[in-house]
Amino acid sequence: MRFPKLPNFSIDWLLMIPVFVLIIISLVTLFSIDQEYFKNQLVYFIISLSVFVFFSQINPSILKRYSVPIYVSSLILLIFLLIIGVESRGSVRWITFFGFGIQFSELLKPFLAISLASYLSNIRLYSFKNFILTLALVFPLSLLIFMQPDLGNALVYLGVMLFVLLISGFPYKFFASSFLLFLASFPLFWLFLHDYQKNRILTFINPSHDPLGTSYNAIQAVIAVGSGMMIGKGLGSGTQSHLRFLPENHTDFIFATLSEQLGFLGSFIVILAFAFLLYRIFILFKESDDGFSKYFSLTAFSIIFIHFFINTGMNLGIIPIVGITLPFVSYGGSSLLSNFILLGLLFAITKKRRREVLEIG
Repeated sequence: MRFPKLPNFSIDWLLMIPVFVLIIISLVTLFSIDQEYFKNQLVYFIISLSVFVFFSQINPSILKRYSVPIYVSSLILLIFLLIIGVESRGSVRWITFFGFGIQFSELLKPFLAISLASYLSNIRLYSFKNFILTLALVFPLSLLIFMQPDLGNALVYLGVMLFVLLISGFPYKFFASSFLLFLASFPLFWLFLHDYQKNRILTFINPSHDPLGTSYNAIQAVIAVGSGMMIGKGLGSGTQSHLRFLPENHTDFIFATLSEQLGFLGSFIVILAFAFLLYRIFILFKESDDGFSKYFSLTAFSIIFIHFFINTGMNLGIIPIVGITLPFVSYGGSSLLSNFILLGLLFAITKKRRREVLEIG
């Protein structure tokens, strides 16, 4: 089987088709909420697609060679953000650039994948020392993001690292020790949480604690998902999302919005698209013939999977609300750009093996 090609650019349709399905569902849902969201997201998509093509042409050896400067630059940008960032609703997460708000905690995720993959590809022994050193690599990034404050993305960075280390083959006892240490330090960690973050955790433990206050978002999301039933209420007809009962219906809770409008059928298509996307990335991980591409593919898989799992989980009321976007579906330029940069780098790094597979096919 021959796949269509652009000059110097082989398209992995098995990877891109589920992405385009998610983009289409996102645009349709956003159009039903607010046409301005639709127009902006379409512009973000065009920009992101162009950036994707650019990053897909980068020489992988350059990425690995400059992984340390990339890591240091990420730290500097996050420190820089805390100093001059734009405050919005009590958080300093954005810098305005040519009229666009850039969220560095989103944008830096693909570059975390480069640094983590480069470091792990040089490890020859899965020792406790290397386990701790890897924690030390990611912890400063998570801490700076937590200080914005952005608990959701801070947990994503840590979660991605732990997931990658677990799949890589580090002994389970290292993770058990880390978990026990976390439990022991949780009272101290609790002191540094903001009141709204504490309330979100308490709300998860007891969802009916404050139905008109801290529990409101979670309850409305679950109602929206359930009310969609099998085929949904139709585009523009969702009561929870369109009558503004459901907050952040275009970002954190867009899964609940599309579930209400498109029903179980629409949400199942979204879940199926993510399943195909993650399966394809996992195959690229298994077929990678060098350490750097292998670990990068695994990190890319982890980033998308953790976002998908946390976002859908909090929309279904099974995970505390932490403000995590749904990749390729939630409204927002930084998130969309970050995900397409990640895919572009994945294309660049796995290009040789992917071409061999396509030629054989």
